Amino acid sequence: MMTVREAWLILTTEAPIDPELPICDPHHHLWDHPNNRYLLEELLQDTNAGHNIVQTVFLECMSKYRQEGPQEMQPVGETEFVQGIAVQSESGQYGKTRVAAGIVGFANLTLGAAVKPVLEAHIATGKGRFRGIRHSSAWDASSDIGSAANIPRLLLDSKFREGFACLKEYDLSFDAWLYHPQLMDLADLARAFPDTPIILDHIGGPLGIGPYAGKREEVFQSWKNDIAALAACPNVVIKLGGLGMPLCGFGWHERTIPPSSAELAETMAPYYHWCIEQFGVDRCMFESNFPVDKVSYSYTVMWNAFKRISRGFSPQAHSALFHDTAARVYRL
Repeated sequence: MMTVREAWLILTTEAPIDPELPICDPHHHLWDHPNNRYLLEELLQDTNAGHNIVQTVFLECMSKYRQEGPQEMQPVGETEFVQGIAVQSESGQYGKTRVAAGIVGFANLTLGAAVKPVLEAHIATGKGRFRGIRHSSAWDASSDIGSAANIPRLLLDSKFREGFACLKEYDLSFDAWLYHPQLMDLADLARAFPDTPIILDHIGGPLGIGPYAGKREEVFQSWKNDIAALAACPNVVIKLGGLGMPLCGFGWHERTIPPSSAELAETMAPYYHWCIEQFGVDRCMFESNFPVDKVSYSYTVMWNAFKRISRGFSPQAHSALFHDTAARVYRL
């Protein structure tokens, strides 16, 4: 049965641009919530819609945690769940896309050094696919925004850093999800741990609702300055995506008809071009952030927008942005 959202999304349909270009989607979720299911079947409906998605990376989303046992170990249930889907996908019965070729899970880094058994359990459960940890630090004082973290400046917290220090020992990377006012805290963390790879999700979450509504240019200039400072940290790479989230304030999800890829490209280009200019293509990767961004546009239209944004780039740059950076960073 088609959902209301899917019925809305098909009001804007497009043929895929450059359908042969190999893509690694380095950021999607899998979950099974009441009235909101996004599992292998739903993901493959998106990835099989015309673009050449060869691999994906799963990012933690607090799904399928263990219901029993020590609280700190419960997130390992999510890795177990996704590992099962990855094995299904790798059987070859579901097409060419290797779903969850890399897995990024959650561990509470504020446990300090006591987080080590959790990391070991994730690695053992992931059977060669487990790549890193995401412990969201997204926080804002406004209730309009919503916070994933309960500590306002989590990245500066001493216990968090004690746990973060353990990642290098296990050859794990760190995915950072935060809002644009916290970018300089991430730069401080990156400088303190120069040997730990850090992946900034969703270009650092430029906010556009609540107290940030109507301040697009002010936010953009502040975000640009901080992105440039962060790019000076060689251990940081950045994911180009996430602007479809309602908190960015573009309002695409509220429209009668979804935006076209041309319209998306025009709006997104100043953000993504700035990231590419600062980080270089070898430290940038386009991401879907599905199904979160699916509230605003379809998978096919989104990748078309990314291809429009990078039109005129060299074949090597295209390979980096759409596949090679992600495959290298997540060691696929």
